[in-house]
Amino acid sequence: MSRLIVISNRVSRPNKSGNQGGLAVALAQALRESRGIWFGWSGETTDAFTGHIGFAEDQGVKTATIDLEEQDVDEYYNGYANKTLWPLFHFRIDLAEYARDFEGGYNRVNKRFAETASPLIEPDDVIWVHDYHLIPLGQMLRDRGLKNRMGFFLHIPWPPTRLLVSLPHHSKLVSTLFAYDVVGFHTEEWLESFRHYVEREMGGTVDGDYVTVGDRTIQAIACPIGINAQEFKDAADSETAQAMFGKVRASLQDRPLVVGVDRLDYSKGLEERFNGYARFLKDHPEHHRKIVLTQIAPPSRGDVESYQQIRATLDSLAGRINGEYSDVDWTPIRYVNQGYPRDELAGIYRAAKIGLVTPLRDGMNLVAKEYVAAQDPKDPGVLILSRFAGAAMQLKDALLINPYSPEEMSDAILRALAMPLDERQRRWRAMMDSVEKQDIRWWREVFTSRLMAVEREPAAAETEDAAG
Repeated sequence: MSRLIVISNRVSRPNKSGNQGGLAVALAQALRESRGIWFGWSGETTDAFTGHIGFAEDQGVKTATIDLEEQDVDEYYNGYANKTLWPLFHFRIDLAEYARDFEGGYNRVNKRFAETASPLIEPDDVIWVHDYHLIPLGQMLRDRGLKNRMGFFLHIPWPPTRLLVSLPHHSKLVSTLFAYDVVGFHTEEWLESFRHYVEREMGGTVDGDYVTVGDRTIQAIACPIGINAQEFKDAADSETAQAMFGKVRASLQDRPLVVGVDRLDYSKGLEERFNGYARFLKDHPEHHRKIVLTQIAPPSRGDVESYQQIRATLDSLAGRINGEYSDVDWTPIRYVNQGYPRDELAGIYRAAKIGLVTPLRDGMNLVAKEYVAAQDPKDPGVLILSRFAGAAMQLKDALLINPYSPEEMSDAILRALAMPLDERQRRWRAMMDSVEKQDIRWWREVFTSRLMAVEREPAAAETEDAAG
């Protein structure tokens, strides 16, 4: 059986705290089954890059990590990945910063990944590279002579051609994707944007799932990531979740809860969400003292100026709204800058009558699926979802809104509060069927089955042996 080699920016080791992200949960079992390795950055820095690899094994998952220099982190991670690619790919060209040092650092770190990972890779291994941090890695591995089957999955949106061409050397970056055998996107929209770029800017051709540029043909597919639905249902029924459920409900004094759970990031539409909620309070004074919005927003990327600005904006906005509408025994917004383990989150989701998931642009958004999975089938809450989240393509029975419109958000909150039980159950059941059918295992198996089916090009040594 071929080993699976997963390469991503960061490595998440299995733990019992329940704080792992969706990608970690998705890949851990596959790595166990294949005796594979997860390779990436440790998150630590070193004075001088040495190429030293730290090996570990936790709960049957083998990991291999490297430390990066401070300059690497500044230019590759904080710079090109999160000041250039992230805003551009989320349609925020106004926030994207273009600097040669950023691009140089990005390529340097990808080269370091290739140099240190390649000795760990055996000829029959299948390589799966993840996300925008490592787009050119496949080409750099090919340059080192690797003939392995190799796939790449993009976890964020792919921007329209008219935006992507603003990136210096955009065609050079996109051309490196043709070193992979299979390239995956969450939605048909992102896939279509990729195809459009290839046809318009690279003179390529598209034939179904096959995309050709020059003499190189790859498979490009839409394959939306899911969650471990059964595990999340079980988490919502756990003692920890039930304790959190009781704690939250007791604090609300029978008021309905609206919940949002997002990283502190401008792509999540948090400022627009607060403004939409404020519009609801303005338009519907009859609901004053009768509703609470809890926004959980753990900080992220604190070294990037735009993230510092969004935190300051939200602090000010929450204070203004609470100052205008609060009473001595009621605060309309509870704004929390910390994260919670998965089982506690499941209890919070179940306590919420409304899940408010309103990103301005999102590759998928697993919070929407987690909220659905955590609901009580007998009395489910209502999901209000941005039509610009990848999850909107699957969760069509949510209340879909334009997050830029405070009026739409206000109307959706009012509708959700008044929605009768039978309609809530019908909508929830349809969404839950999708969450359960296209779960995390489905996503992994769809992508890896495509990758495993690729006919591997024999290495030079194998060709010589056959000739002899």
